[in-house]
Amino acid sequence: MKAKETLFRKIIIVPLIAMIALCSSCSKKSSGEQGPSDIWDIDNDGIPKFVDTNYIELSKINRISKFRSSVGHDYSDFTEQCRSMKHYFEPLGTIDWSTVKIYCPVTGVITRVEEEGYGTKVEIMSTEYPAFRFQIFHINLAVSRTVSEQVQSGVYLGTHIGSSTYSDISVIVNDPTKQGRMVSYFQVITDKVFSEYQSRGITARTDLIISKDLRDANPLTCSGGGTFTSGDVLESWVTLDMNKN
Repeated sequence: MKAKETLFRKIIIVPLIAMIALCSSCSKKSSGEQGPSDIWDIDNDGIPKFVDTNYIELSKINRISKFRSSVGHDYSDFTEQCRSMKHYFEPLGTIDWSTVKIYCPVTGVITRVEEEGYGTKVEIMSTEYPAFRFQIFHINLAVSRTVSEQVQSGVYLGTHIGSSTYSDISVIVNDPTKQGRMVSYFQVITDKVFSEYQSRGITARTDLIISKDLRDANPLTCSGGGTFTSGDVLESWVTLDMNKN
């Protein structure tokens, strides 16, 4: 009798449990909910370069703020404080900023759609690296987007909202502590995408990143509301070269 029960468990029960677990994992990914596999240890495993689409119409951009700059407001993670850990893209002053096109940087699932004071913020979780989430701010959406919606890399999302604010993008990584770590957009784009920036005069990815050590050595001060209250001795912007193709 015990032998029959053991055989039944091996043939029926164990595979059934595995199938249920697999379906549960698939359900989490399709809905945007985070699970155990959606973790990436950037300290031990580094930062993968997998983003194969430039999120913005680069030909219309004048300059880009550096990661950890003093542009905007405090936007930092649990490991750092009082610095802007995202990038602002300022369009050319000679164009209508509301014509700058915005694209989905990765294939993934929309995990957040929020109306802002200026436009809409959309967050996308990568399918290839589900620990990585991309937040794009101030979009005038071409079509309505919803949480759990599947999107493809390169799909047209809409345009920047206009001259009332810059376009900005952040990259959040779910690390083993289950808290978000922030990395630079320029740390996750492929060499092919970065070549578009090289054609505009950027020589290295680090040109657009203030290192943690350098920022810590030249700290900023912030108000309780996240407003920068001190000057910055470090350069916050990189201006693109319009004469390069």
